[in-house]
Amino acid sequence: MKNTKRSKAGNKKRWVAGVTTDSTHPQAGLFTKSASVIARDLASKRVSPKGPASGMRMLTYFINRGGRNLSATRRAELERAKTLLSKKIQADKKSSTHKAA
Repeated sequence: MKNTKRSKAGNKKRWVAGVTTDSTHPQAGLFTKSASVIARDLASKRVSPKGPASGMRMLTYFINRGGRNLSATRRAELERAKTLLSKKIQADKKSSTHKAA
């Protein structure tokens, strides 16, 4: 008897491997650098034409795609970059709110 729950979960497990996108343009090796460099570059219009939120999605995608192959130190650095980028997004939202008022 085949376990259908397992086969369905197995199909969804690797969804990230089939994704192809051209919405952001990070330089080669960006995700091997320090958290501050990653956050700064992903927030730039050159890398993320649609804004820093697009860079955040790319960073999250990279972490998901890396999965278990990321070392603990690399994952920690990438999570730190997410925190820095999140602060940048929040600061941008606050500044745009003040400009509109």
